Amino acid sequence: MESYMLDCLLCLLPCSLFFLLSLGLRWPGLCSWVNAAVRAAGWKLWVTICLILELPLLHSDEELKPPETLSGQTSFGPRLICKPSALARYLLQHCGSLTKAKLADWPWGDPHLQTVSSQMCGEHADSIQFTREHLLLKDGGVVALDWVTAKRRWEVKKEQQSGRKAIGCFTSTPPVLLLIPQSWGGTTPHLQRLCQQAARQGFSVVVFHHRGTAGSPLTTARICEFGDPADLEQAVVYVRSRHPSSVLVAVSEGSGSAVLLSYLGERGSSTCLTAAAAISPVLLGQLWFESAMPPIYRWGVLFHRKMQLSRYVSSLRGILDVDLALRSSSLRDFEEALFCSPTEKASPSTERNPSSPSLRGLTSAAAWALGERAYPAADWESYWGRNEPLRDADEVAVPVLCICSSDDPLLPPASMLPVSLFQSNPYFLLALTDRGGHCGFALDADRQTGEGRTRSEDEDEGIWSHIAVLEFLRVASDFLKEAERDWKSWKGQQEVNSVKGQKSKMNAAAMPRRRRGAMMKRSRAQPAGQSSVDDVDGESFTWKRSFTR
Repeated sequence: MESYMLDCLLCLLPCSLFFLLSLGLRWPGLCSWVNAAVRAAGWKLWVTICLILELPLLHSDEELKPPETLSGQTSFGPRLICKPSALARYLLQHCGSLTKAKLADWPWGDPHLQTVSSQMCGEHADSIQFTREHLLLKDGGVVALDWVTAKRRWEVKKEQQSGRKAIGCFTSTPPVLLLIPQSWGGTTPHLQRLCQQAARQGFSVVVFHHRGTAGSPLTTARICEFGDPADLEQAVVYVRSRHPSSVLVAVSEGSGSAVLLSYLGERGSSTCLTAAAAISPVLLGQLWFESAMPPIYRWGVLFHRKMQLSRYVSSLRGILDVDLALRSSSLRDFEEALFCSPTEKASPSTERNPSSPSLRGLTSAAAWALGERAYPAADWESYWGRNEPLRDADEVAVPVLCICSSDDPLLPPASMLPVSLFQSNPYFLLALTDRGGHCGFALDADRQTGEGRTRSEDEDEGIWSHIAVLEFLRVASDFLKEAERDWKSWKGQQEVNSVKGQKSKMNAAAMPRRRRGAMMKRSRAQPAGQSSVDDVDGESFTWKRSFTR
C-alpha cells in the first residue's frame, strides 16, 4: 500500500510542479525576477562569446552594463545633424520618422546580431522576384540590373487603404528607386526587405550590381576601384532613358555608398537623381580600409572578395597581381595589391598618353573615357586621391540622407564621422542613432504591435532605416517640386515685369516731349535689388538646380 501511494505521488509530482510554476508566474514580482535572471544569464553568456570571438561590445570606452540597466535607459531616438535650411525645416515638419524611433533593445538590438541577421539571415528571398537585364558598357564590360517584379494592383490598393502614403501608386510614371548593394556584391536580406517595402509603396525598384558580382559575367579584364562611379553613371543614364518622366532616386547600402557619393560629386547638378540616401555608409574610404575591423568580420569580407576574384584568376593574372591579393590578410592589402601594385611597369609615355594601349587590357577609346583610372595608382595615397567618396562633396546638388549608428561594428567609431560636412553643406543630412548595428536598425517589437497593427501586417516595417529612407525620398521630392514651382513662378513674374517695363519705356519714348516730362516726374524709383537674382531669398534660390555641368 505504501509503495502504491509513493508511486502515485511520483506520478503526480510533475503535474504539481507545473501547477505551482503556473501559479508563481501569475505573481508579478516573481515573473519580473525570473525575467531579470534569464536576461542576466544571457548577458553573461553573450559577453563570454564576444570575448572568445574578439567582438567589441561597445565602440567607446564606457563600462559594460548589464541588460537590465540598458533596458531601463530611455531611447532618445535618432539625432538629425544638418545645416539649418528650408529643406531641414520641411523635413522636420513632414518626415517624423527621422526624429522619432524606438529601436530594439538587447538582445535583438545587439549590434552584432543585427549586423549578421541583416547581411546573412533572410526570410524574404523567396517572396521577391527579379527580372535581370545585362547592360553593355562603353568599355565592353557588363553590369546586371535586377528589376523587381511589379506587385498585383489589388495588393497595392489594400495597403493604400490602410493609411500608408506612397508617391507612385496608380500613376503611369511611378518613381524609380535605384538600389546599390555592398561593394563586394550580392543582394543581402537587408536589401531584399527594402525592395519589398519600396515595391509596396509604389516604387519601381531596380538593383544595380557591380561588374563581376551577383552572377554577372566579367567580360573585360578590369575590376572597378572602390570609388569608381563610371559603371553607375552609365546605368543611371540607361534607367533614365527607360523612364524619362519618372522621378529617379537612389539608396546605397554600406560600402556601396562610395560609388553613389562619388557619382553625385562628379556629376554635380547634371545628375539625373532627384534625391539619394545611404544606409550605414562608408564616408571616409581610406580610414575604413586602414581601421581595425573585428577579425570575424574582416575574414568574412575577405573570404567573399577572394572567392569572387578566384573565378577570374586566369584572366586577370597577367594584368593584376591576383596572387598577392589572394594571399592578403587585410582589406587594405587586398585593395592595394589589385590597384596599386601592377605586375608590369609602364613607360612614361604610356602613362601620360591616354591614346596608347592601357596596361589593364583596355582599348584606346575605353582608356580615354576612363582617364586616370585606366592605369594603376602610383601609391596608396594617390589611389584615394581619385577614389575618396567625399572628394567632390562640394559639388553635390541633390539632398543626401546618411543614416549611421554609433555601435556599427564594421565602421570606424562615430567620433570619426565628418560632422562638419553635415553642419556646413545644406545638401547633406545625417541621422545618427545610438544603436542599430550595420544596416540593422530593428524597431522595438512593442512599437510594431502597439499601434493597432499585428506583426503579420507590418512585418516589413520592422526596420527603421527603411521607413525613414522611403519617407525622406518622398518628402524631399515634394520639397524640390515646390521649390521648382516657386522658382518658375518667380521667374515668370520677373519676365512679365521686364516686358511691362520695356513696353512702358517704348510708350514713353513715343509720347510728346512735354508729356514725357510729366510722366518722368510721377514715376517712382524701383527699390534697389528688387529684380536682382542675387538678392532673392537665399533658400528659394539655393534649391533651384542650374544644370550647368
